[in-house]
Amino acid sequence: MRIIDLDASSRKNLMDELLKRSPNHYGTYGEKVHAILEEVKEKGDEALFSFTERFDGARLTRDSIQVTGEELEEAYKLVDPDLLKVIRKALVNIKSFHEKQKRNSWFDSQPDGTLLGQKITPLQSVGVYVPGGKAVYPSSVLMNIVPAKVAGVERIIMTTPPGKDGRISVNTLVAAHEAGADEIYKVGGAQAIGALAYGTTSVPKVDKIVGPGNIYVALAKKAVYGFVSIDSIAGPSEILVLADETANPRFVAADLLSQAEHDEMASAILVTTSRGLAKQVSKEVDGFLSRLSRKDILSKSLENYGWILVADTMKEAIETANTIASEHLEIVTKDPFQVMTKIRNAGAIFIGEYASEPLGDYFAGPNHVLPTNGTARFFSPLGVDDFIKKSSLVYYSRDALKEVQEDIIRFARAEGLTAHANSIAVRFEEEKE
Repeated sequence: MRIIDLDASSRKNLMDELLKRSPNHYGTYGEKVHAILEEVKEKGDEALFSFTERFDGARLTRDSIQVTGEELEEAYKLVDPDLLKVIRKALVNIKSFHEKQKRNSWFDSQPDGTLLGQKITPLQSVGVYVPGGKAVYPSSVLMNIVPAKVAGVERIIMTTPPGKDGRISVNTLVAAHEAGADEIYKVGGAQAIGALAYGTTSVPKVDKIVGPGNIYVALAKKAVYGFVSIDSIAGPSEILVLADETANPRFVAADLLSQAEHDEMASAILVTTSRGLAKQVSKEVDGFLSRLSRKDILSKSLENYGWILVADTMKEAIETANTIASEHLEIVTKDPFQVMTKIRNAGAIFIGEYASEPLGDYFAGPNHVLPTNGTARFFSPLGVDDFIKKSSLVYYSRDALKEVQEDIIRFARAEGLTAHANSIAVRFEEEKE
């Protein structure tokens, strides 16, 4: 891996390179995505079947696009029993974590005849997109469905691209059923996002679409925002390890590679105050590369977006971590909890040398659907709040409104909104006659 001294110039160059990974910088795909969405909007199922055959090599019909009970039963017969046990263990942790995020409606009643409050309502229907392609991710199935289920969403619809045989990975199917998906459809890509946003004869329209995907999926979600809600525009995966001389270089190297293997656009960055650690980590990375199965992807990812940055001070290292606002941030320092208090921007923070990032991907409980491309400055991990909506409640008795009527009328007239003022005044006009 490249070892670079951290200064103002190298930090700026790094940020410029990282921003190139954002889906917003891939305008060449925009027209293709727009064309796909328009065709789905106009032709519905016909477009879905056509695109699925073209892009995935699978021929589907209205009778085969939805996963059947028989297919689920077969998946349970074929899935690795040990994997099923792990999925169920992970589900316990994920549900437990997200249960703690649940909110309740609240009301505040006062003696003067006013009542204010907030009503929490689960979304009625949600579409969960699960990627296929280079890898199958049953863990993403759990992370997207569980918070929706905990929130109380009535109808959870999952879409995922089929293989050429028109079938879905048994691991994905079992994970979806265990997590609580109500319906599963064999369609992927921008066409799946269009179906969920606009609705077709086979695939129902939903209120919100969540879940990561490739550049076509990301841009499609961006395009349909407004017809439906979305969680975020997900970019390539990324990890930043913040370490000092006490870190184990072998552990750090392994953790950097754990994210670099996702795809060629993934980012893996070490920020350290120790040049010795930097050299050791680079050597360990080379050693791992020679024997890991996704060597080609790993090498390309590190060549494109892999850096080891050497900072003069921990303060400078922390400032850099906050500037990058990484999806995953590991803190491997002498006092990681103290460093953690100074982190403002990160999707998920892993503290200490035994909180390896894959622990969060699969098992610990917090959601692994996280903000990318610096959006951790203002976005949060996927959670129960993403599957609810809030309504404000207002009640005033006649006496309570009478007490403040002149204030409201004066405010409305100051804005030139006489109909607003009249809406209040008309309720007391008999008293002024």
